Amino acid sequence: MKQISTTALAKERELEPQELFKVFTDKNWIYKKDGQWLLTKEGRMAGGDTKYNPKYGEYIVWPFNLELDQQPNYQDTLSATKIGEHFNISSQKINLYLSELGWIEKDKGGWIVTGAGQKNGGIQLEAKNNKPYVVWNKDVVSNKHLLREIHEATGELTQEEEKENLISESDDFRKKFPANLRTPDGHYVRSRAELIIDDFLYKNGIVHAYERKLNIDEDMYCDFYIPSQKVYIEFWGMEENEKYLERKNRKLEIYAKYKFKLIELNDSDIENLDERFAAKLRKHDIVVD
Repeated sequence: MKQISTTALAKERELEPQELFKVFTDKNWIYKKDGQWLLTKEGRMAGGDTKYNPKYGEYIVWPFNLELDQQPNYQDTLSATKIGEHFNISSQKINLYLSELGWIEKDKGGWIVTGAGQKNGGIQLEAKNNKPYVVWNKDVVSNKHLLREIHEATGELTQEEEKENLISESDDFRKKFPANLRTPDGHYVRSRAELIIDDFLYKNGIVHAYERKLNIDEDMYCDFYIPSQKVYIEFWGMEENEKYLERKNRKLEIYAKYKFKLIELNDSDIENLDERFAAKLRKHDIVVD
């Protein structure tokens, strides 16, 4: 579905932008904080979303055919329990899968929706006991990222998902730099620097994945991923190469767009990994002995 900014939508409806901003404010779909327009849970249920522009930052977008008279209804959403019933899986496992996707985080005895979760239909609510919880738009049960996570966990990948894996893994960069260096914990990495990083994580008992495919619309792999804190790690090693630099900037845009937690490493960090990497990990509450 085509999505456009509030200003563009106002132009389509032959309204002044400030008129439409007032309509959305009166409906409690948006509010202004520190000079920036932010989307409320009601606005998200009405169809609003956010996009990221590397120059201007995050901004709100709406469906081209947005109905201004609609009244968002929370009854049209699904809880983790309802999603679990759909897949015949417990709500605990559903929350685990949603957490692995980076869509929710544990907090205050409940669950908090992340930026990535909001982009996939998550809406933050609070129970009477003040515990936070998340409900989801009904189309979450057909969300390809959630389906992939469930299918991978149950060993039931569809032919289409397996084919997508093969296509993704055949990109030029991965072909040009094959993973043929074996680490002490059994991973195969693409460079000596990645081997050193992997070995550091392994020796410090930090559970991690190598080249994990991100469950986002864009086709992208991270260098390393620490699931306990939902932290991604990227090592930038060939910044003098123009194509590599373009790839790096594109990845940084995607990390910013989804508000993922990212640790960046370069050659100077590798030279003093025990101190620099450990300090960066601690900022994300990852203990290093």
